[in-house]
Amino acid sequence: MKKGKIIILSAPSGTGKSTIIKELMKAEDLGLGFSISATSRSPRPGETDGREYYFITPDEFARRVDAGEFVEWEEVYAGTRYGTLRSEVERVTGSGLNLIMDIDVKGALNIKRQFGDEAISIFILPPSICELESRLRGRATESDESLVRRIQKAEYELGFADSFDRRVVNDDLDTAVAETAEIIRDFTAND
Repeated sequence: MKKGKIIILSAPSGTGKSTIIKELMKAEDLGLGFSISATSRSPRPGETDGREYYFITPDEFARRVDAGEFVEWEEVYAGTRYGTLRSEVERVTGSGLNLIMDIDVKGALNIKRQFGDEAISIFILPPSICELESRLRGRATESDESLVRRIQKAEYELGFADSFDRRVVNDDLDTAVAETAEIIRDFTAND
């Protein structure tokens, strides 16, 4: 069986990356499987272990890092780690599916370095910082302090956009999905 390739999507929070991925997963011709990340944070209401994330304790996360079980991990917010288990990469690509990964900027660049030509990195950009702030405010899930931190982090992350193989601006969801799908088709067709 042919091994799948790795598609890495990264973007600042509120850019629409998760929505784009949900739409891409519906396209059967892309042959996508999703990587479930692990995190040391507690589940939010409605989240289930093994669906949105693998929720593991901070001690267990550290033990698994030390054991080399992660292909990438970051302390995204103080005291909260996120990462991709090597077993997740192998599970999806080994089944012949192309692995789509939803990970932070630093993790994305680490994965690209490790997997080289077997991976493509795509950065989803907001139309502007003002629009991004508006989207985050519209979620109504953030305190003012949390919102300021997310905007500052977004500005920092945007500085890495040129380090990615491709960039897509999400100013219209359907267009952004179509552009991203075409990038994936081109990449997975080149064997």
